[in-house]
Amino acid sequence: MAESKKGRRIYIIGAGFTGTAIASEIRAKGIFGEVVAFLDDDAGKIGSKIDGVPVLGPVGEVVSLLRQTPADEALIAMPGASREKLKDVFQLLKKAEYAKIRILPGISQIVEGAAHLIQAREIDPQDLLARSPVTINLTKSLAYLRGKRVLITGAGGSIGSELSRQLLSGGASRLYLFGHGENSIYEIDRELRILQEEGVGEKATIVPVIGDLKDEDYTRFILDRLKADVIFHCAAYKHVPMSEANPVEVIRNNVFGTRNLVDAAAGAGIQRFVFISTDKAVNPVSVYGASKKIAEEIVVQARAKNALDFIVVRFGNVLGSRGSIVPLFQKQILKGGPLTITHPQVSRFFMTIPEAASLVLQAGGVGEGGNLYVLDMGDPLLIKDLAEQMIRFYGFEPEKDIPIVPVGLRPGEKLSEDLREAGEKMEATRYRKINRVIRGGKPFPPAEDLLARLRPVCFRDPARPGLYRNRRILREILAGAVPNLEVPDHEPEY
Repeated sequence: MAESKKGRRIYIIGAGFTGTAIASEIRAKGIFGEVVAFLDDDAGKIGSKIDGVPVLGPVGEVVSLLRQTPADEALIAMPGASREKLKDVFQLLKKAEYAKIRILPGISQIVEGAAHLIQAREIDPQDLLARSPVTINLTKSLAYLRGKRVLITGAGGSIGSELSRQLLSGGASRLYLFGHGENSIYEIDRELRILQEEGVGEKATIVPVIGDLKDEDYTRFILDRLKADVIFHCAAYKHVPMSEANPVEVIRNNVFGTRNLVDAAAGAGIQRFVFISTDKAVNPVSVYGASKKIAEEIVVQARAKNALDFIVVRFGNVLGSRGSIVPLFQKQILKGGPLTITHPQVSRFFMTIPEAASLVLQAGGVGEGGNLYVLDMGDPLLIKDLAEQMIRFYGFEPEKDIPIVPVGLRPGEKLSEDLREAGEKMEATRYRKINRVIRGGKPFPPAEDLLARLRPVCFRDPARPGLYRNRRILREILAGAVPNLEVPDHEPEY
């Protein structure tokens, strides 16, 4: 049962367009509490009233004085604020012992300031850990999707689901949410429908689609039926340790699934195809990295056969994705530690999921067929530093309260990742943080030749039954095309 209006006092941090719009929505709904004050640093607003609600400030001087009851809530409505500013505000609110601290989306998730209360969520470490995201005009960036039918594979995953949320504002006529997992597609489908009910985005028709890209006949059938104009291909098995333990299935899914989708897209005349890749495809040492490297080549080489805009967008880790380091650290902190890292010198590139999704959408509109684009990830971050920041976010001291324990690199992992290979050069585009890769060095072998060798390992061939699911042979074939990938001495056949 909802708390009564009088029983919950809400302070909105930020008296700009977003904050005042949220205050009006809270007042109109009448069941979530009462906005008792705006807190802002703008001297021109401090001391005034907005719809009868006082604007107090500066934030740093008044926030601790306004704590009234344990039920008090702070709602941060500062979509354009830097990470440094958000950290400062969060620390002030935390010291003031607010029982609940929520935050509205960053500017990369809001179109023309139109935030809604349904988008508010409890503040999370990823809101404070990453660099300040680039500001993108989503309305302008998504203009190429207006009136189009858009298919997102892996729509229930971290990137796919965020693309789907942002695409609500793109004016697409239909959003096809494609995935192999029933539950994840159900969840994003329901979430998007609720967002629409609350006024977020435009009225695109949402269509959930359950299917398996490894099924070539089905993939051709469904793409012919859906008549999509644009595909964002996010679906992949992506966890390195799981991929090392299940190499054949990863190649079946990531490589042959991509090949089936590319061929079906070309056959259906789909004009624009955006493939989501990873820095682990650069000089790969893992089966996952090798699978994405080969999939990159499938997409790039498709341009030679089809006059279609098939592009690759490559970037590093995203904060908070399912199965990634941030959710793991959260669980380890909440049980009292220790936090486990593979090595004190391990570093990774990081970007928030919303920023990555925004840049992918922008790249999808400006990219030219056959090209590979790399998002500017900034400087890599030491995982040990990330662990320390997260421990402090939860109010503890690293090593004193919660230890950090190195456990050693796992198979398929590197100390650091790269965003380009030795023979590749970066060329800036006219869009911030989107670079085009100028390819050089030794060309990758024709993808179809490699797939012909991999096929009897991944799919049963009655003429060569001994190859089926043989993981040692799989690795040997991969190592022939991807030199950095090794075949472990202890690698079993099955």
